Amino acid sequence: MTRPRPDLPTPFPKVDPDWLALTQEEALEPDLPIIDPHHHLWDFPSHQYLLPDFLDDISGGHNVVATVFIECHVFYREDGPEEMRPVGEVEFANGAAAMAASGTYNATRVAAGIVGTADLSRGASVLEVLEAQRAAAGTRFRGIRHAASLDPSPEIPDSRVVPHPHLYRDHEGFREGFRVLGELGLVFDAWVFHTQLRDVIALARRFPDQPIVMDHVGGPLGIGIHAGRRAEIFPGWQADMREMARCENVSVKLGGIGKRVCGFGFEHLDRPPGSGVIAEAYRPYFETCIEAFGPGRCMFESNFPVDKISGSYTLAWNAYKRIAHGASPDEKRLLFHDTARSFYGLDGLRPAG
Repeated sequence: MTRPRPDLPTPFPKVDPDWLALTQEEALEPDLPIIDPHHHLWDFPSHQYLLPDFLDDISGGHNVVATVFIECHVFYREDGPEEMRPVGEVEFANGAAAMAASGTYNATRVAAGIVGTADLSRGASVLEVLEAQRAAAGTRFRGIRHAASLDPSPEIPDSRVVPHPHLYRDHEGFREGFRVLGELGLVFDAWVFHTQLRDVIALARRFPDQPIVMDHVGGPLGIGIHAGRRAEIFPGWQADMREMARCENVSVKLGGIGKRVCGFGFEHLDRPPGSGVIAEAYRPYFETCIEAFGPGRCMFESNFPVDKISGSYTLAWNAYKRIAHGASPDEKRLLFHDTARSFYGLDGLRPAG
């Protein structure tokens, strides 16, 4: 598995807590159960974000009952076969999950689901890696994210694992490894930028029985060569997402566009925007997805701490609740809890309601 490219700018900037504190809100609809299906924990030289940090972020009043940890290239094993080193990340996440499940901190089951990574382009031999990850985390281990995001802008970091230009679409080894993933009953988190959405569609059509979730509403970019072109880019993104929705095995995560590469620029303001401002910025993307995929294939996500540059955890979920304001109670249960619970097989959690 290729190591991270050292020349890339970090996508994980540390946020000034004094800046975050300038805009505070009470949690809206505080009783609504939430499963956050996308967050990270890490310890990088420039930024530490571990279980106590995440628990502090989620303590703002929302009813977060459980979460799903998503791989972020942390705590890989230092030695052993290269392909097996990502097993260390699953071991780390399972340790955090065990700490949360003890009830020592609060009732939130952090990392109730764990999504690791593996180099699926290795083909059938990836089976050994997947089985080791399952052994490391048991039923918490739910699937794999093998990112394939690439863009020619030097300002935009590529995936940590530098992939084939069309990894999802036409890499024979990847398709073989992807087939093994399905045989084990594991799900797949897809991560590409908006310019690559047709590759996800092709993958979904080739494997129509494999559950796939498209991370971060399909990665609409807004910096580099894409800066200042939001109105131009949106119709093409929208058409591709509507086409993707025709693949019934694909779901989508609503969130993950508060990060720097999406170009909303909230991190440059004197103070974080209120949840109303965030909601109006994100609304066209989220409403497109909800209309196309339906609430049963949409799940709100935090993408913390990456999206923390745009505001606090409380603000983010308030924005999502504003966008979903007109939804029925059943639709809200799907968007905030039940879709994630079903997709990641978190059957041991209490039902929403």
